[in-house]
Amino acid sequence: MRSNPYDIQKVYDEINVVPMLDLAWNLLLVFMIVVTASVQGITVNLPKASAAASKVQATTKAITITAEGTIYLDSFPVTMGELEDKLRQYKAADPNFPVVVRGDEKIEYKKVIDILDMLQRLEINQLALVTQRLVK
Repeated sequence: MRSNPYDIQKVYDEINVVPMLDLAWNLLLVFMIVVTASVQGITVNLPKASAAASKVQATTKAITITAEGTIYLDSFPVTMGELEDKLRQYKAADPNFPVVVRGDEKIEYKKVIDILDMLQRLEINQLALVTQRLVK
């Protein structure tokens, strides 16, 4: 005689964590992609260079100059005076904070020189100029 499958109740005494880990990895991956995409900030056409990869720290402040000449600190538009005031505040909080300068390839060279002069006046020595890697 055939037994009824509903009569036998198997007790599960363990939890299968594989689906939970799959979900956790997927959420981590989505988070990393979203954060990376949002940190990019302002879109500029960077000049090409064959230098090695950059070493940007978490406390790095990014100064971006767009093709129109607008200056951004991280992703907030600022004037030269506001930029100097904010950098002076960051310098007071952390004397060794690094700064990354990103300039569109179409801007006047004088804009970048003005910012570099200001960084020198503020005695900010950890400085990097961002370029695109030259594709050969």
